[in-house]
Amino acid sequence: MELKGKERQFFKKEAHSLKPIFQIGKGGLSEEMIHQIQNAVEKRELIKVTLLQNTLEEPQEAAETIAEATGSTIIQVIGHT
Repeated sequence: MELKGKERQFFKKEAHSLKPIFQIGKGGLSEEMIHQIQNAVEKRELIKVTLLQNTLEEPQEAAETIAEATGSTIIQVIGHT
């Protein structure tokens, strides 16, 4: 689902005060983590994920993998450009 400008802006504003509830480390994205993220998305609708410095995942790729697996939309990816 593609979001319009005002919708995306609203979700960015809401996410600003959220604390990350998932951290992806050197183990990367596992099926179990994706399953847990799916459950969190269903319960909360909006989540924030952090990639630790020791991860081999690229932020954009990780976001796309999570979005595809959970049927969600990426609001914003910050860092590791």
